[in-house]
Amino acid sequence: MFDPSRVNAFAQRETPFYYYDMDLLERTLAAARKSADTLGFHVHYALKANFNDRVLGSIRDTGFGADCVSGNEVRRAIEAGFDPDKIVFAGVGKSDKEITYALSEDIFAFNVESIQELEVIDALAGALEKRARVALRINPNVDAHTHQYITTGLDENKFGIAHWELAEAMETLRGCPHIELVGIHFHVGSQITDLNVFKSLCVKANELNNWFDERGIRLKVLNVGGGLGVDYYEPDKQSIPDFHAYFSVFDEFLERKPGQEVHFELGRALVSQCGSLVSRVLYVKNGIKKNFLIIDAGMTELMRPALYQAYHRIENLTADTGTYGDDTKHYDVVGPICESSDCFGKEVLLPLTRRGDLIAIRTAGAYGEVMASRYNLREEIRYVYSDQP
Repeated sequence: MFDPSRVNAFAQRETPFYYYDMDLLERTLAAARKSADTLGFHVHYALKANFNDRVLGSIRDTGFGADCVSGNEVRRAIEAGFDPDKIVFAGVGKSDKEITYALSEDIFAFNVESIQELEVIDALAGALEKRARVALRINPNVDAHTHQYITTGLDENKFGIAHWELAEAMETLRGCPHIELVGIHFHVGSQITDLNVFKSLCVKANELNNWFDERGIRLKVLNVGGGLGVDYYEPDKQSIPDFHAYFSVFDEFLERKPGQEVHFELGRALVSQCGSLVSRVLYVKNGIKKNFLIIDAGMTELMRPALYQAYHRIENLTADTGTYGDDTKHYDVVGPICESSDCFGKEVLLPLTRRGDLIAIRTAGAYGEVMASRYNLREEIRYVYSDQP
């Protein structure tokens, strides 16, 4: 991924920074678009994964819609040029201010997560003399077999309306004159690599789709969420996820009624592999039990390892240019933040590393830049694009 000329250019830049491979991003988006279009599926990009301006511009130009989980994400999508008629607003805790803004912009739909939220949206829409389109987010109680912090579709999770609340939800809807029900919505988790999870989701979605149909309610939209995982261990072997296999599961197992649309919310799968966090080694501390590489990026630039104990492939770019020998050593790669959790990887096997070497933390295009913070009064994050000199 990183040729020697690129590494030499990196050496002249202030670190840390996010590097975005725009060519890989374009190829990933094209692959996803082709696979979705072949089956007549609609894709909304999950802004929470990455809302970098250049990245958003490429996704907008691909023709995808936007999946937002805050009022400011709705605003960013509109400012980036996404069609409001392709914007959906999810989130378990939408404020009145956020709902009012989204209503004023005539977005496509709200993914509603509680009965009380239906009542609030109806009242706010009435005050604006608007009619709000909604999809009911239903908790399908499907285990995503992923990290507990990114599992969202179990009964124990805070998201969605429980299946046993559906009758009450429909009764509430009948008393909401300013709401139009357009569909149902599901999301079971993130970083899912076992496609059988999506088969299980289809089974539950079919049951619920039939539940509505038996009551004379023909839904326009089945929104099955996202969650497709990526390869963090070998990012160059499968830099573009197998979108065909992913969409084919839903084409085979999801039972669509005549005229129904199937919507997806993809984030990580579209942007993860195009992004890397590039850092510089500040100090090498060799000890009896541990050898530490202290780099100038920290959990303030990439939170995932500290928050989820997530794995990212770590590479020594300077050594990869071929100027070093064959000696290797195991290092704990840590950052400068005053927290013991500020660690990117333990016992990472790397070429013998020196102060000043450039380090790349791979597959950081999703939930990297967007989760950066100013803790310890860190500087604002920088970014570099592959089409820059």
